[in-house]
Amino acid sequence: MSQHETTQPGDGGFHCPQCGEFHEDVPFAYGPPAPELYYRILEVERESRCELTSDVCIIDGEYFFVVGNLEIPVLDTNHTFSWDVWVSLSRSNFERTLELWETVGRESEPPYFGWLSTLLPNYPETLNLKTHVHTRAVGRKPYIELQPTEHPLAIEQRDGITMDRVRQIAESLGYRPK
Repeated sequence: MSQHETTQPGDGGFHCPQCGEFHEDVPFAYGPPAPELYYRILEVERESRCELTSDVCIIDGEYFFVVGNLEIPVLDTNHTFSWDVWVSLSRSNFERTLELWETVGRESEPPYFGWLSTLLPNYPETLNLKTHVHTRAVGRKPYIELQPTEHPLAIEQRDGITMDRVRQIAESLGYRPK
């Protein structure tokens, strides 16, 4: 999991496993640079089989992915924790997403159905959870809404998490507290 630059004030800070530096803020966003299927392809085959950008991925011309923000409210704060996750879309919804990529007003598009395509640490299996992909204004990643279930990730998205949980996630990903 890579940390993204979105951080919020924490209490004490963390040593970053990526750069080795100490940061005053606790990270509030994480996510991998590609969908899980990408990592299951031999590295020597990726260049010929995959098209990967920071926003979309196409594998073998038949699997289509977008990255979005699965946001979780942090209770008793005005902050939001975000998992940057990959979601598979049907070919038609993926093509529609690309068609509207730079279109002002695209956020009025109805949500697309998708399958979560990211393995997240600290949860039971997260691959293939059902999602709704909500397009947002140009320049913003889609909002990923899990369909309501009793999966712990869906519960956290619905009910929120505490700052202690944010810290626990950071520590589980190798961030050492001060």
